[in-house]
Amino acid sequence: MSVIVNVYATHREITAPDIEHRQLGRRGVEDPELASHLDGFAGYVAKSGGGEMTSDRYHLIQHILRVRNHLSLEVTEEVLPRLSPWARASNAVLFLPDGSVRDPEGRVLFQPGGAADPQASLPFPTDALERRARILDALAEMEVSVPASLPPTVSELEVRLRSADEVHRRTRALLVVALRAETLNTGDPWPVAEIRERFPDAFDGLSPRERAFMGQETPPPQEVVDHAWRYEALYVLSWALGHFDDLAPPTSICDVPATVKAADTTDAAELRPTSEILDALDMHYRLHWATRQAVQVERVQPPAGLEPGVIAERHHALNWLVGFQGAAWDDVDTPT
Repeated sequence: MSVIVNVYATHREITAPDIEHRQLGRRGVEDPELASHLDGFAGYVAKSGGGEMTSDRYHLIQHILRVRNHLSLEVTEEVLPRLSPWARASNAVLFLPDGSVRDPEGRVLFQPGGAADPQASLPFPTDALERRARILDALAEMEVSVPASLPPTVSELEVRLRSADEVHRRTRALLVVALRAETLNTGDPWPVAEIRERFPDAFDGLSPRERAFMGQETPPPQEVVDHAWRYEALYVLSWALGHFDDLAPPTSICDVPATVKAADTTDAAELRPTSEILDALDMHYRLHWATRQAVQVERVQPPAGLEPGVIAERHHALNWLVGFQGAAWDDVDTPT
């Protein structure tokens, strides 16, 4: 008897299954219909589980939203178990006709109205698991405690970084909104017309929220504060473009004059190695958890002298850089 299996793999590049099968369909990230399909699948998992969102269900949804390849396969029931090694190598979960979502070994991760297999586990690429282990060791040396159960961040095999040109345009936009916010805070605001004359290229890259901020003669105080913090996002993206050799510890605000100088160029640079960017993302994801836990839950000072605002801005910028959930700048989320 044949079974139709829908495969959801997060790797950018995958090989064909090495078992007897008939491929009924395949979609990659270049297919405009994939994103809406994944949104629908994620909604199915979110709404069909009943009750409150669980950690396991949430992380399954995050896997679905990272999918780069969706295959529909017809296989026999006898052959189905032999799909596991390929599914594991592709970092895939499987959707079966009974409505369940399975891990590569076929164990139930999710089924509507039913319990998951306690032995089931989401797959993660080896490099992402190794990165998490290294970052946890580094955090232990800093005396920053975070749960080892927090999942790895995106893998080199999954990620599609934004281009250096796009990152450069984003830094130019961040530069002008941060400069304006800083001068508004001093009580001697730099007129927008003069900023535009000085940085004409920067205005093309403004996000909708930034454009609204620059278009208001007297922005709300919180908008001024929020955009002044953008120096920190500017700093980490300038580091990603290679304008700084090292990323300073997030224990104090960045060197603003040096950050402005680095960003005040019309020449795009090259992105630093992907592995370094992903190391920074994994570190700041876990640091963000630690500062939120301290400030919002335990109501204590963050550990190791960490500066929550700096970490939040860096996390936002790095999530944008790796294309987290495909969100535009204004819509980037930083869940921990």
